[in-house]
Amino acid sequence: MGHSSPTIDAIHVRAVRVPMSEPHRTASGAVAESPLVLTDVHTDAGVSGHSIVFTYTPAALKPTAELIRNLEPLIKGDALAPLEVAQKLAARFRLLGTQGLVGMALAAIDMALWDALARAHRLPLVRLLGGTEKPLRPYGAIGYDGVPGSAKTAEAWARRGFTGIKAKIGYPTVQEDVAVVRAMRQAAGDGMAIMVDYNQSLSPVEALERLRALDGEGLAWVEEPTLAHDYAGHARVAGEAATPIQCGENWWGVLDMQHAIDAQASDYVMPDVMKIGGVTGWLKAAALASAKGILMSNHLWPEVSARLLCCTPTAHWLEYADWWNPILAEPLLIENGLAVVNDTVGSGVAWNEDAVARFAA
Repeated sequence: MGHSSPTIDAIHVRAVRVPMSEPHRTASGAVAESPLVLTDVHTDAGVSGHSIVFTYTPAALKPTAELIRNLEPLIKGDALAPLEVAQKLAARFRLLGTQGLVGMALAAIDMALWDALARAHRLPLVRLLGGTEKPLRPYGAIGYDGVPGSAKTAEAWARRGFTGIKAKIGYPTVQEDVAVVRAMRQAAGDGMAIMVDYNQSLSPVEALERLRALDGEGLAWVEEPTLAHDYAGHARVAGEAATPIQCGENWWGVLDMQHAIDAQASDYVMPDVMKIGGVTGWLKAAALASAKGILMSNHLWPEVSARLLCCTPTAHWLEYADWWNPILAEPLLIENGLAVVNDTVGSGVAWNEDAVARFAA
């Protein structure tokens, strides 16, 4: 880098719609594609950083992309210093708020800046943050696919060497939920850790009724049985259930996480790197989880999240998904059932430009 710090020169934003090989079903509907906004932050030193944000619905693609572009005048000419930029932008948007589309845009900038900083120093992000690369335990996703479909997918993950799987449940009856869990257990073997996700589909009373039936199934955790921000409801469920409760993917910023921990709403935590505030937000979340001795996993973003988990004192499981692999130059490698974090410079995000062009929105 030399003696001077690079400065932010420009922001380049593109939108893509990446089809899934198979739709991912949940209790509230099926996801057939990934609408993504790709951000490149360019510096005057010729170094660029990259990031991905997932808008969940194509309707949010254009406004999210435009919002990220609109941030360029606020940070152009600033030093390549992600913490400083994060503080500046948080102050700028304090009255509007830093959740929703604003939070997604801020996270896009933050993740791209950290990637650029690591590249400017010619370091892997893990080492820039003071960690070392290490293998991580990933778990594979299973949709709301009923008994036959869930068992088939569980067996497929087991054949790949995975030691953890997570299924969407929330069927009309708890007997169907239990049947899915048992079918996966039979298909994947007793050594497989099984998690389930209700995707916020139950009331606290319904969750307690269902957990009484599931508590004997040896589950690693039950995720978001009730509304994500009903901290009191989740605390009631966590206090009475024998199975650990997992929350975090819908917390916007570290303050949400602090409120949940204060309420004892979740036994484990699994922030989403986009919603928690990018790499900067993740580092704060990891420090909070470490101070409380709470095991911390991730939600999506496997490439970036794997590197951040290597720097997380209470790292637990890596949620693995290959949904965005087609647009990546170097997707996260899985070998012998473990996620391999290599020493590639940066955050692991770089583009397969042919695929980006093919899936352009």
